[in-house]
Amino acid sequence: MDLVEDRDSWLGAACSISAALDVVGTRSSFLLLREASFGTTRFDDFVRRVGVSEPVAAARLKELVGAGVLERRPYREEGARTRYEYALTTKGRDLVLVLTAMREWGDTWAVGPERATIGVEHEGCGAAVHLRLRCAAGHDVEPDELHVVRGPGLGG
Repeated sequence: MDLVEDRDSWLGAACSISAALDVVGTRSSFLLLREASFGTTRFDDFVRRVGVSEPVAAARLKELVGAGVLERRPYREEGARTRYEYALTTKGRDLVLVLTAMREWGDTWAVGPERATIGVEHEGCGAAVHLRLRCAAGHDVEPDELHVVRGPGLGG
């Protein structure tokens, strides 16, 4: 039997998608990560740009720091108390791929290309950046060409 057809036998195992959603699965978490990827570091800026309350921002930022996606760094302005800013960790920077995929999907299917507010370009050459599925041998892969195989957690 095909692994996908037999998924009832392994769905209770650790699912990477489910585990990722446990970390970043709320709207506010995703938008905080969007802002961090754009260079936002200060708490007040996160609150204003994401449009959430201070308690919600504080809770989500704490969760993202706890998950190792953001780091909390102290800073102190002249004559002020020590405060903290937030920055993406290596683990968090790896989510830029996911954020880019969400933006591309949203541009195409949620708001429409004619209403897209931003695009992303390669800083080195100015060409638009687009995500593609590609196999380890370098071939572009269409979604209907994907084949699910056992991973290490299932003895693959």
